Amino acid sequence: MQYRKFGRLDWQGSALGFGCMRLPLTDKANSASIDEAEATRMVRHAIEHGVTYLDSAYGYHGGESERFVGRVLKDGYRDKVKLATKLPTWLVKAAEDFDRYLDEQLGKLQTDHIDFYLLHGLNSKRWPVMVEANVIASAQKAIADGRIRRLGFSFHDNLDAFKQIVDAHTWDFCQIQYNYMDINNQAGTKGLQYAASKGLGVVIMEPLLGGRLVNPPKPVQAVWDTATTQRKSADWALQWVWNQPEVSVVLSGMSTLQQVQENLASAGASRIGALSEAELDLIGKARAKYEELCPIPCTACEYCLPCPNGVNIPRVFKIYNQGAMYEDAAGARREYTMWTPEAERANKCKDCNECEEKCPQTIPISEWMPRVHKVLGEGVPYEECA
Repeated sequence: MQYRKFGRLDWQGSALGFGCMRLPLTDKANSASIDEAEATRMVRHAIEHGVTYLDSAYGYHGGESERFVGRVLKDGYRDKVKLATKLPTWLVKAAEDFDRYLDEQLGKLQTDHIDFYLLHGLNSKRWPVMVEANVIASAQKAIADGRIRRLGFSFHDNLDAFKQIVDAHTWDFCQIQYNYMDINNQAGTKGLQYAASKGLGVVIMEPLLGGRLVNPPKPVQAVWDTATTQRKSADWALQWVWNQPEVSVVLSGMSTLQQVQENLASAGASRIGALSEAELDLIGKARAKYEELCPIPCTACEYCLPCPNGVNIPRVFKIYNQGAMYEDAAGARREYTMWTPEAERANKCKDCNECEEKCPQTIPISEWMPRVHKVLGEGVPYEECA
């Protein structure tokens, strides 16, 4: 295992962290049905081979992730790791909610302290609610009484919102989505570098883009096949993240022991600045090839918003594009039906064309909307709506 500087803290964390949010299940239809025996074998194997950072959250696995982590860290394993979990910010409405959820989590985790506590999923809308609820003051009291050791936040929004939150408090660390396809998305490379410049440890989530970078389509695999040194596509993605000095820990939500073993091997081979210019150029070519597979040339500039009919045009285009680029129609449909409010879906388009007059890319938005909804909302295959 390799160990890396964690921001300004006097602690080095393992290059690989274990994200306890895609554990094996006994019933694939029930995310709370963690396969206890197999998951325990996986997590303890990771710890025994040098992983020192375990990440959970209040809502993972239908609320069962923290309970599982509390059990798996018995028999001396708790002393071998730093434990991270997250405040369910979407449930926090008043100051007293902080202590209520923190104490509940301490009970689930069977520990008297949490090493790294995060405000979960901050964005431009959720952060003001945390300010109103005086969450930072509550966290500082919890630090003073020893229930938490370090405070940070996880993030999903744009770069401007990220910088605003970074600058709002002297955080110890943050957690961002980052991979070679997301250099300009969410916090992106600029956000990574900004947070590190402020002394924050930066924990990376989604280094494989939720698994989408593991099994590339044939045009992308053809790029990898030209490499002088052959790697699996997952290893290319992980090494690209670890190559950057601002990265502290890279989380992987592992589901099988084989994934644990492969990621441990990748972490052991990782180094800052280890990739050659030729290898970095190859990764750039893979990114470009993915982008060629993107059917709708939307840049998410948001000039089309607000839609008079409520459609979240950039969001539905992004979901549609990702399903096509990564050959993941099922994942795109889940995101559309589970996480996109009905009022914002493509079938709410009334073909008024107001958005098309504002679109710098001259996308025929009104023509795309029924096709997008047929694929994402009705299950029609992509090829039938191309």
